[in-house]
Amino acid sequence: MGEFDLIVIGGGSGGLAAAQRAAEYGARVALVESHRLGGTCVNVGCVPKKVMWNAADLAEGLRDAPDYGFELSAGAHDWPLLKAKRDAYVLRLNGIYEDNLGKRGVTLIRGRAHFADVRTVVAAGKTLRAPHIVIATGGRPLLPAIPGAELGITSDGFFELPRRPQRIAIVGSGYIAVELTGIFAALGSEVTLVLRGETVLKHFDSLIGEATLRTLRAEGVVPVTQAWPSALEGDADGRRALCLRDGRRLEPFDCVLWAIGRTPAVEELGLEHARVELDAYGFIVTDKYQATSAAGVYAIGDVTGRAQLTPVAIAAGRRLSDRLFGGKADRHLDYHNIPTVIFGHPPIGTVGLTERAARDDYGDEAVTVFRSSFIPLYHALTTAKIRCDMKLVTVGPKQRVVGVHVVGPGADEMLQGFAVAVRMGATKQDFDDTVAIHPTSSEELVTMR
Repeated sequence: MGEFDLIVIGGGSGGLAAAQRAAEYGARVALVESHRLGGTCVNVGCVPKKVMWNAADLAEGLRDAPDYGFELSAGAHDWPLLKAKRDAYVLRLNGIYEDNLGKRGVTLIRGRAHFADVRTVVAAGKTLRAPHIVIATGGRPLLPAIPGAELGITSDGFFELPRRPQRIAIVGSGYIAVELTGIFAALGSEVTLVLRGETVLKHFDSLIGEATLRTLRAEGVVPVTQAWPSALEGDADGRRALCLRDGRRLEPFDCVLWAIGRTPAVEELGLEHARVELDAYGFIVTDKYQATSAAGVYAIGDVTGRAQLTPVAIAAGRRLSDRLFGGKADRHLDYHNIPTVIFGHPPIGTVGLTERAARDDYGDEAVTVFRSSFIPLYHALTTAKIRCDMKLVTVGPKQRVVGVHVVGPGADEMLQGFAVAVRMGATKQDFDDTVAIHPTSSEELVTMR
């Protein structure tokens, strides 16, 4: 039997952060992981996705280059070469994470873990005990409960594609659907975006969905709205046909990708033995300290269903270890004003309240909204005219900025600094009093009227 101060189940971003921070404080830590280290983010999420986004961004730049006087064409794209280099980079990261665990004295156990009781975990034939156990097992993509669903792929399968499909249907309206749609479209695929409603990114500010869908249409993406899949069919040649509840039939596609949401990976953990409570959607219920219903058992990251973002999992894991082993008794993650970037084409950045949420919280009379829509200087010379749309949401007589929403080139990089301003309680006057950097798109955020 192994005795530890902390057991972490899951070697993704949150689990690694919690384990390494605890070890830095001198805690005896065991980390259990059955797959490659790094979790969703490193293996089938943020990191390889950004590599693919970079490739798509380059493709768009090559198409714009003639408008700036360069005599060239994009030419053919070598998807297998990109995949091989991307996968090699990810494998190198897996090794770096394992080396870092070793340097900090964390015991890595390869295998699946399940609870024997509230203080005991069994993994790889070993029985492990600790007064503190962290669940950081993340989630996985959902498949719809329809006939033939297995003929499609999910975002995990996207990273396994040996070649780029020429005709693809992407089913979903969230950030994963938008990101993958942008990548495929920029690299030359014919993309059909299948939406159950009328727009995308419905949980974000209305400006974001409107501007994103407008840009996707301009890039040649074909949205199909009010579309509820009822079955997916395939033929002997590998072609796919998507059947809808209203009788419509969408075809032919080389690939259908489901991007309809994610579910927590909790089935094999034996949570009933630890008396860990789940919510109606299967996520682990936690308080502001990441504590579950079982004393000494905590959960961080996507498995909690709260702000499913890599930096959130890392921050929650580090703060938890600061509290448990660093003597910081009230250390916890504040889930308000978390900035988010969606790597669409163009990218999307948002922090704080949507206009609708601000009106619900403060009342219509207290809310003042500022908007700007323009063509960035880069696109003054290009055939493609990609707009940038921005919105500031303010409340109260001092017009405190409670929301910043940007869709356009550079949104991913400009948002971080403005997120600091929102978190510090900056007002519209603070924005106005900041000297603009010209010529940039971000200057619009401090010159809006």
